[in-house]
Order: sequence, then structure tokens, then C-alpha cells
Amino acid sequence: MWKGILQTMDYTDNMKTSGKYDDLKQRIIEYIENNLNERRLKHTYSVVKEAVKLADYYGADREKAELAALFHDMYRSKPVSVLNMYIRQLGLPKNIIDNPNLSHAKIAAVVMKRDYGIEDDDILNAVSYHTTGRAGMSDLEKIIFLADAIEPGRKYPTVEETRRLAYIDLNKACISSLERTVEYIKGIGEFLDPDTINAINDLKEKI
Repeated sequence: MWKGILQTMDYTDNMKTSGKYDDLKQRIIEYIENNLNERRLKHTYSVVKEAVKLADYYGADREKAELAALFHDMYRSKPVSVLNMYIRQLGLPKNIIDNPNLSHAKIAAVVMKRDYGIEDDDILNAVSYHTTGRAGMSDLEKIIFLADAIEPGRKYPTVEETRRLAYIDLNKACISSLERTVEYIKGIGEFLDPDTINAINDLKEKI
């Protein structure tokens, strides 16, 4: 199944390099093909393409970007009850219980290290903070955060401005997306992760 989807999305045309993560990426692809719903799978491959494009543009490691993007939503299609089970089993913060928007990223990062042997902190952080951002984000973290926010399937009022900024200034683009996140979360009355506010303040200081 997955080869057909990758071909349709020109995924393979963008992945010309080979490297130390090839076998690992294959394992991840097989997992997401069998565990993500169709919409989430399409989103994931779109994020991969955008992440590699941004990595090439800014001179970041494209293989790390590809790996983090493939992994970023690995648990996003799981029911809340399953995510809550992982939170308890992995000893993750209780304030992300019943919050799949936050929990899926934290779970994925822990599983990357525990079950897939990924020790690179930059990759782990890029997955862990791809929904919230944080103070002190690396370029890879910003790239994964933005790729998730601006892939072609995303449709929200400020997305075109964020897409424009993404290829002008990573920091300004992240601020644009993060501020939209704050507005959205406050609007629906859900828990706003302090990391998001810290990320905005940190990025504003940098520019």
C-alpha cells in the first residue's frame, strides 16, 4: 500500500539520499501505513516533503528532518484512552492526560528513544515539541514545527502568511504560527502549554 501512496505524493522523488537511518525509516513507514488513518497518513507524508524542502533551503540535515517528520504524528490516530495509558506507563506529565494534541508528541519522542534506539536529542526534541514549540528551539525543531503547520493540506486564516514567512525567516514564521496557536487554544478554552508562550518570547528576543 505505502509505495503507491508515496508515488502519488512524489515522496520518493524528494528522498534521493541514502544514509544511516534508511532501515529505521522503513520500519517507521511500515508502522504508520498500518496504524494511521488515511487523512493522518497523507498529512504525515506532506509534512515530510515540506520538512525536507525547508531543511534544504536552510542548510539543515535533510535526513534528520525526514526522520522526525515521519515520526511526528505516529500516535496521533490513537484513541484518547490509549494515549492516556501510554502517559501513565511512560511516566509522562499528568497535565497532558485527555489532551491528544499535546500527548501524542511526547509519547512519540519517548518511544523513538526506547523502541527505535534514536539517541539524537535534536531529532527527539523536534518530535516532542512539534505542537508547542519551546524556548531555545534548534533550526531542526523550527523546521518540523513549521512543516507541520504549513503543509499544503493545512487551511486556517493565517496559513498563507506563515507559509510566506517560512522561506524568509524561520523565527518570524514560527512566531506567526505560535501566536495563531495561542489564539486558537484560548478560543476553545483548552490548556495552553507554557512552552508555547516561552517559545514566542524567546523568538521575539532573537529578532
